[in-house]
Amino acid sequence: MQRYNIDFHLTNLPDTSSDVYFSEMMLKPLGILITLSVIFASCSNAPEVPSNTVFRYNEPNGITSLDPAFAREQSNIWAVHQVFNGLTQMDSELNIEPCIAESWTIQDSGLTYIFKLRNDVLFHPHESLTENTRKVTANDVVYSLNRLSDSKTASPGAWTMGVVDTLYALSDDSLIIVLNEPFAPFLGILSMKYCSIVPREVVEVLGSNFGRSPIGTGPFKFQMWSTDEKLVLRRNPDYFEFEGEERLPHLEAIAIDFITDRQAAFMEFLKEETDMLSGLDASYKDELLTRDGQLKEEYADRLNLQIIPYLNTEYLAIHAQSESSPLHQPEVRLALNLSIDRSKMMRYLRNGIGRPADGGMIPRGIPAYNPDITGGYTLNLDSAKQLLLNAGYPDGRGMPSINLTTTSNYLDICEFLQASWNKLGIPVQVEVLPPPTMREGKAKGTLEFFRASWIADYPDAENYMSLFYGPNFTPNGPNYTFFSNSDFDALYDEARYLTNPDDRDAAFAKMDSILVREAPVVPLFYDEVVRFIPKNVHGLEPNALNLLEVKRVRKD
Repeated sequence: MQRYNIDFHLTNLPDTSSDVYFSEMMLKPLGILITLSVIFASCSNAPEVPSNTVFRYNEPNGITSLDPAFAREQSNIWAVHQVFNGLTQMDSELNIEPCIAESWTIQDSGLTYIFKLRNDVLFHPHESLTENTRKVTANDVVYSLNRLSDSKTASPGAWTMGVVDTLYALSDDSLIIVLNEPFAPFLGILSMKYCSIVPREVVEVLGSNFGRSPIGTGPFKFQMWSTDEKLVLRRNPDYFEFEGEERLPHLEAIAIDFITDRQAAFMEFLKEETDMLSGLDASYKDELLTRDGQLKEEYADRLNLQIIPYLNTEYLAIHAQSESSPLHQPEVRLALNLSIDRSKMMRYLRNGIGRPADGGMIPRGIPAYNPDITGGYTLNLDSAKQLLLNAGYPDGRGMPSINLTTTSNYLDICEFLQASWNKLGIPVQVEVLPPPTMREGKAKGTLEFFRASWIADYPDAENYMSLFYGPNFTPNGPNYTFFSNSDFDALYDEARYLTNPDDRDAAFAKMDSILVREAPVVPLFYDEVVRFIPKNVHGLEPNALNLLEVKRVRKD
């Protein structure tokens, strides 16, 4: 299929997205090469928005919904974050800060939270709202959180409300949330995009279309969305946050492309058509980085390189419920872990970006990370061979083939692992699936062995250990491996009631050591946030959750 050059010019737009009509027919080819200007304003002489007031980035994985109740994938989260706010938010150091909630108090030994709301937070304009807009009230918060847990919504984030017993409004600007047990990370959970505040009357009018035409309170408001081509968000002139005496955001718009070809997206970045290149890809990593993860000299005058620890553990998940699979035996799973040179993998396939997983699932940057307790995995081929012998597969003989599933983006890593295991006699085959098929198989528990990652929803070890808690079997929770261990579950139940940080960290480290011993996963590396930013872009601060924060960005 031929790709056409789509050149969107953003003009001064009306405040309401309902005034915008974008026809898919406009994207049909008008020739071999076409440049398309889409004018949104009603008058033909409306001035264009200067390019230095638009932040442009590419989202190769696409966006499925702008409804925060479905902000599960990072691609959705980045866009939803620009349009919505929650009661709390995190700064660049992952400290909890007020957002729609001006303040709060915690009572009853961590069971009761009393929130006081700001009185200057307005919903984006919509004809269903009183006088086209209105202030956010405590009833909006109650509705939004109850909607999240309502089975009719079918939100993948419903689990976030599992710890909530009751919530109710005391007045327009205050509410109470009572938990069914103390839960230290609760304020962090409220900062998740799932917990964003939405207007009831708009959701009820739009129904399932709310995810296509969202109304929130964020620094940017929805303008237009052409599937697989372009998403445009415009500055919210009534946004409630300031930087000094200047109202945020600084920019006029965000324009998101959906170029799936990574090499094509890289070329667009080099042509200065986008303002950020995020993450590493085999198509360009060696062009930009040395083997040691440094920006190459020829790009030093054009780009800034941002690298910080990322609360993301990259791993392979093992669904070992079937007794017919060799992966059902812990000896085989341990052999897989002990036969990988993780340091070599990081140097040659990741250009030194990320740290080899020397502990368990809890990554660096979380206090409970402790390789001394967990034990971790180091390359030990002699031990791996002995484990295979103990499992009844000397040098891998007689072992049925194991199918490792991945997407094309991680094929190089999976082929590296495949080669390592094949040398040991472990017959691993790599299967590449499209991301939607992969997600479906993961959720349904039909994949035997698959590449996965876990980005922290909130910066707490409990978030990682929840992946292996027995009652969290998918589809009711994030336990995609169907791992079940009574000692692990008992420690998890105990840790949920602990409030002393040191005691909690010790309990989670013990849980991680059980995972290392039982090996329901193959931890590969602890990731790092990597962004290439043009020199004229300022204020795009990275954070360990890799949340895209555009509201403070300026461009020369």
